[in-house]
Amino acid sequence: MIRPLFWLLLEVLNLYWWAVLLAAVFSTLASFGVIDTRNRIVWSIGDFLYRITEPALRRIRNFLPSFGSIDLSPLVLLLLVQGAIMVTVNIEAAILTGAMQYLL
Repeated sequence: MIRPLFWLLLEVLNLYWWAVLLAAVFSTLASFGVIDTRNRIVWSIGDFLYRITEPALRRIRNFLPSFGSIDLSPLVLLLLVQGAIMVTVNIEAAILTGAMQYLL
């Protein structure tokens, strides 16, 4: 019963990792004019990526110092999500092997 929960959590974290990466690439391409955001489909994709990543990125931007026009918040968020994935995998392995006392 516990394995499907961990699988679901890992899949959600992996999908969010990809969403953050795609949002950063999309934002860069849009700022350089490579993609046309006036196109309805392109705008919809950008709006979706913005809505699911911006709440977490905004919190990180509040803590990071200003680097001018360089935004490092997607990099920080990618590292945090990757860390959450690693912790989740370790907790799952500890639960499944019965080594929970080593995590505390």
